[in-house]
Amino acid sequence: MSKTSTPMNNRPINNAPSHNERHARSKHRYFLTWRWHFYAGLFVVPFMLMLSLTGLVMLFDDEIEFSRYQSVLEVVPQNSAVAVSAQMDNVLLAYPDAKITQFVPAPSSDLANRFSITLDSGKTVFVTVNQYSGDIIGSIDRSDSWYQLANDIHGTLLLGDWGDYLIEIAASLGVILLVTGVYLWIPRDNASKAGFLKIRTTNGPRILMRDLHANIGGLLSLVLLFFFISGLAWASVWGGKFVQAWSSFPAEKWDDVPLSSQNHASMNHGSEEEMPWNLEQTLMPESHDHAAMLAAMSVTENSQDGEAADDANMNMAAKWGVDDVLAQAKTLGFSQFKVNFPRTDTGVYTLAENTMSGDITDPRLDRTTHIDQYSGRVLADVTWNEYNPMAKFMAAGIALHQGDVSVLNKIVNVLFCLAFIFIAISGGVMWWIRRPTGKKVLGAPPRFEHEGVWKVGLVTMIALSFMLPMAGGTIALVLLVDWLVINRVSKVKLALS
Repeated sequence: MSKTSTPMNNRPINNAPSHNERHARSKHRYFLTWRWHFYAGLFVVPFMLMLSLTGLVMLFDDEIEFSRYQSVLEVVPQNSAVAVSAQMDNVLLAYPDAKITQFVPAPSSDLANRFSITLDSGKTVFVTVNQYSGDIIGSIDRSDSWYQLANDIHGTLLLGDWGDYLIEIAASLGVILLVTGVYLWIPRDNASKAGFLKIRTTNGPRILMRDLHANIGGLLSLVLLFFFISGLAWASVWGGKFVQAWSSFPAEKWDDVPLSSQNHASMNHGSEEEMPWNLEQTLMPESHDHAAMLAAMSVTENSQDGEAADDANMNMAAKWGVDDVLAQAKTLGFSQFKVNFPRTDTGVYTLAENTMSGDITDPRLDRTTHIDQYSGRVLADVTWNEYNPMAKFMAAGIALHQGDVSVLNKIVNVLFCLAFIFIAISGGVMWWIRRPTGKKVLGAPPRFEHEGVWKVGLVTMIALSFMLPMAGGTIALVLLVDWLVINRVSKVKLALS
């Protein structure tokens, strides 16, 4: 007998699916993908509009702020400037109960220096000072910034953590929206090829809107994915608990440096993200415990000459002033930066020059340096070279995301925002055109049951739960509600069909 045998009709067994079977499976997979795209869009579209509109406001932050506060920002350049310490003294005279937290040198000779102060009420204010005369020009309420309002809406919907969670769900589902959209966009047959990279203007409004929506969305899918991923890195769960936590700079790399219980995010002012992304969760270094050293000296004071002990205490109490720190910044090679002041007796001066806060546009020049407030010793110095790959991606990505790299970058980002707004609105218009008129139903794409297709959805959901937990959890919750409620209440099932 031969090694192979055939049935009695001498035809070989062929377990491969027939052409019709493959066509049916492809069709069912298409409609499953379309349903996912439709339902994800229901949730994502309002958020996509909000993120694009607030993004436009933030892109023009400098122009908006200058138009609102030009009178307290502009100065007439002179040949010489007053020492920054004298400028700071004038600020403290005008606001005796305030605490200065930050000094922002003027980015150009015709703009004023800024001192950020915190009032007794907790309000944070920028005091602008003419660096040539030392006179105070005026003040800017940092919480009254259009940028901060747009940023708060952009990040939390003004709802705190709950708003953050909702936006993270929207961004996570946005990734699904993109993937399913690209799948629907790629040609599968002659019908789908007809509108691929083409705009059909003579086939009615539905086809026109479909071609515009699909082609613009498909061509910009990688750009939108970049915005979603870089935004998700700031979110509480995927960003804060996973990606940012794993990518944070390890403070243990600083040799023989005492660490504070405060992290770098404590230096941010309100919702303004000023510290580099990979340092926000990293603990701050501390200056020497000056109070403890003074206490130790007082114990031995009786065994010393009184005048000598007083001199020693005065030397211990001497702190590095802002002029010393600025001179050191120049020596270290800083150009456009911020100086964050110590906020406790063991706090440090922090020189920060980074793309996150818009100081510079080249992320490779990012630098954060901490200085002991008593000795002037550099305790820690973090540069681009110490960033891990994800931190480098974020540093470069944020500059692009914010349109800080160049004027062209800002113009392109404006066009992207407008395109994203169109994609969101056109999706809604497409649904409105194709919705069943006169019926109280949602008009979702039809459901086709097919053996094996549900397994694709299950595997996808499990994968999403690991990669994007908020998306996976949301889908699992929706499926649970679908099984417990929607499938058991015929009127609800009909309305959502």
